[in-house]
Amino acid sequence: MVWIILGIISIFLLFFYYNIKNAIWGGFTIGLILGLIVAIFLYFQGGGFDWYLIGKYTIVSTLIGFGAELLGKISDLLKKK
Repeated sequence: MVWIILGIISIFLLFFYYNIKNAIWGGFTIGLILGLIVAIFLYFQGGGFDWYLIGKYTIVSTLIGFGAELLGKISDLLKKK
């Protein structure tokens, strides 16, 4: 249930920041690549290909990218003061 809620939040963030190059889309891309690498590695170890693992990697990295984006905006606000 928690992963569904976090997934909905990350999908909302991806749609909200659709036309802007930012850390959210960068985090999504890195998470997708890392998730694929880990899933392929586990597949060759005999564990089977796990799509759920790729989803977890993309969700977590998208939320980390959002955190990085927030830190950048907070930094800009503090510089103005």
